[in-house]
Amino acid sequence: MSVSLQKRQTISLAKESKGQLKSVQVGLGWDPVKKGGFLGGLFGGSDSIDLDASCAMLALNGDMLDLVWFRQLESKCGSIRHSGDNLTGDGDGDDEVIYIDLTKIPSNVEYLAITVNSFRGQTFNEVQNAFCRVVKALLLKSGNYPAVW
Repeated sequence: MSVSLQKRQTISLAKESKGQLKSVQVGLGWDPVKKGGFLGGLFGGSDSIDLDASCAMLALNGDMLDLVWFRQLESKCGSIRHSGDNLTGDGDGDDEVIYIDLTKIPSNVEYLAITVNSFRGQTFNEVQNAFCRVVKALLLKSGNYPAVW
């Protein structure tokens, strides 16, 4: 199943999975818009874009309980891990990944909020081929590192 979300739109994975979803990974990928021509190369700025994926763990009242991002790569409870910061968007596939073991999420966490932001303040008009996807993952016994199912 594929769902396209608009800005500020939400979806409940709990309702969709009927309790069978144990682990997911959030993949973020992008490429900078290539600046063309002599002046674009000379005055166009950097060809790298630094987008960042984050996951906030929220209580029912909206209070943030924990935040996983490029400066804190693992949640305090160990249920969420970040692959690390990609500063350029270079390469194919996911540039940053957040791994979420739903079986380890503490009971006081009601919501997981996934955000994508531009670290250097560049606009999304300077980004091409951007995507953020949530896919079912399989927990592996060695180290509990998820792999896409």
